[in-house]
Amino acid sequence: MVMVILAFVTALLLPATQQTVFNENPLHVGAASIDVTPTFPVRLSGYSNRTEATGEIEHRLRAKALAISNAKGTTTSVLITVDAIGIPAWLTDELAVRLEKRGEGSQTSGQVTRDSLAVCATHTHAAPHLRGVLPFMFPKEESDEDIKASRRYTDELLDKLELVAVAALEDLEPGSLDWNRGSVGFAVNRRALKTGKWTGFGAQPDSPVDHSLPMLQAKAADGRLKAVLVTYACHCTTTGGDLNRIHGDWAGYAQTEIEKRHPGATAMVSIGCGADSNPNPRGELALARQYGGEVADEVDRLLKMPVTPIASAPEGDYQLVEIDFDPIPSRAEWQKRVDAGGRDSRFANSIVQKIDSGAPPATSLQYPIQTWTFGTDLAMVFLGGEVVVDYALHLRRKLDADRLWVHGYSNDVPCYIASRRLYAEGGYEVDSSMTYYGKPSRLSIGTEDRIVNAVVGELSDEFPPRKAE
Repeated sequence: MVMVILAFVTALLLPATQQTVFNENPLHVGAASIDVTPTFPVRLSGYSNRTEATGEIEHRLRAKALAISNAKGTTTSVLITVDAIGIPAWLTDELAVRLEKRGEGSQTSGQVTRDSLAVCATHTHAAPHLRGVLPFMFPKEESDEDIKASRRYTDELLDKLELVAVAALEDLEPGSLDWNRGSVGFAVNRRALKTGKWTGFGAQPDSPVDHSLPMLQAKAADGRLKAVLVTYACHCTTTGGDLNRIHGDWAGYAQTEIEKRHPGATAMVSIGCGADSNPNPRGELALARQYGGEVADEVDRLLKMPVTPIASAPEGDYQLVEIDFDPIPSRAEWQKRVDAGGRDSRFANSIVQKIDSGAPPATSLQYPIQTWTFGTDLAMVFLGGEVVVDYALHLRRKLDADRLWVHGYSNDVPCYIASRRLYAEGGYEVDSSMTYYGKPSRLSIGTEDRIVNAVVGELSDEFPPRKAE
């Protein structure tokens, strides 16, 4: 009788929107966190000028997981964020296989499939070099010791991602999901231009940038804040390659500060379509802490603001879309690059060796696109690679911007994903960055339309395209 009275009193204290979620559309939510800081010296990724492995830790790295299930456990999804330069496709696929096998015959939660697992990297440039990501990050061959350390860390990371996903699944309990959107302002488009052409990195305040900060909050049935997820479209490059210490940059500091202010909650950060945006100003670690604090301040504000309740667990869809490369240079052209001995000579030599062995470079890549639809309340889009801002802006024009949330750096980071606007400008995100990723040419100019149309096709039933004006 006492429990009944307590439950009735709790229901009276809850906002009406939450009562509706708990009583009529029950969800189950679970969250977990795991430390993924390396325990041994390892080369850091993101900048090519760092030549030595490091074990110095400025700020610990973490992976977080949010599990969402309907009340019957027939639909179960897991979203993971991880402080890493990027996650390779093979790792995400292997993780999906492990979780799917674990869920077979499970009595406590539904089965996680490839469609219902999303992994988002924060792209911090102060995390370990991973096997399968940015294979030509460094101009010189890595030492055997560095290769061994990178492989060891990558394997350990995979195991820890499985552990944190399982922990979140085991934490599932009745609860609710709500979301709203705010903004922060420290990102700036970094593509410096002169007469319409790329000249380097800098601050280009007149160029596109996305300052939106969508926030998802997961609460237990008693109102406890279990998890907060936010996304911001900005590189984690507050510090440069001169700092050879491990840290999560602004995204890592944001998570730490949010959890400090909200004990017991798991804070998660993903990166939007910010591949052509940097923090501004940048260069000092103190700025990363400052930007993390700004995100935490906005989370505090949003937690007090009106929210949109989510009534349904997500339904996932995952597909690989073939994206063509532009025409690939001939062997003779690759050999000239080798002979020139420049920054990309190591990569060029690998192409020459492939051609001579009868295995020429691929003419296309398999690009991952994933969508989660929470009924008709919200659509999340997970795009692979370093996606520039135009993709989010394009999708918002095509679909209902008020119900759309776009993540980049998801499930695989094969290369930069440039937009049509950038092709005439040229420069790093379009061309020279492809060397670091081991890609033989820029992506074809039709890439943006190919990806946007694929996303719209996945969402067309619940989120029909807007009519052309």
